[in-house]
Amino acid sequence: MNYQAELKPRLPEGRWALFLDIDGTLLEHAAHPDAVSVSKELRFLLQAIERRLDGALAFITGRSVAAVDRLFEPLKLRTAGLYGLEHRLVPGGPVEAADEPADMAALADEIELELASQAVYVERKGPVLAVHTRAAPHLLARATELVEAALTRLPKGYRVIAGNAGVELMPLDAAKGAAIRRFLQLDPFTGRRPVFLGDDTSDENGFDTVNAVGGISIRVKPQGPTATSAMT
Repeated sequence: MNYQAELKPRLPEGRWALFLDIDGTLLEHAAHPDAVSVSKELRFLLQAIERRLDGALAFITGRSVAAVDRLFEPLKLRTAGLYGLEHRLVPGGPVEAADEPADMAALADEIELELASQAVYVERKGPVLAVHTRAAPHLLARATELVEAALTRLPKGYRVIAGNAGVELMPLDAAKGAAIRRFLQLDPFTGRRPVFLGDDTSDENGFDTVNAVGGISIRVKPQGPTATSAMT
């Protein structure tokens, strides 16, 4: 995606809060999450919009906060990582992090043993396990089968989310909508109308939340049904 450094953010008049998914929304997907990069122009644009909104901008992403910081360095914006299991509520402030449970680590080892040699990337994100099949789309069904079978061996409280090019296993309380609600209760987000941009099935929960409070939800390049109020 190309951004011009001269671009000025043009937002409607009023009090808005902007929530942004990253992969597939701000950045094009890559076969490996570490293969993406952020341009100077995009960093400039995000800084300009954050200033225009008096700080009411936050990433809502499946990446960890640490991974977001590496990607957007030197920016350290407000971020809900791991679908809301991690938070940084103040730019540059402390991070509420999440650890990897032992049962999730063992499961990741098993899936890697079967699929990692076939261009499938198994990403360990603490309590979230992501299996990326963008480089091997023919293995998406098998990866989904393995992850769904794991539900019977894990403690209660996990769910499977199938995406456009992979599948993720995560706790039930990992939900982008809950992360957005938390930000909306804090300054500078309180009293503002939320706008959330996403691209995948994992963003639908966030769309529902934003729609319920009269906000605007936008799904980029939608595939299949969506709860968004707008599509692009």
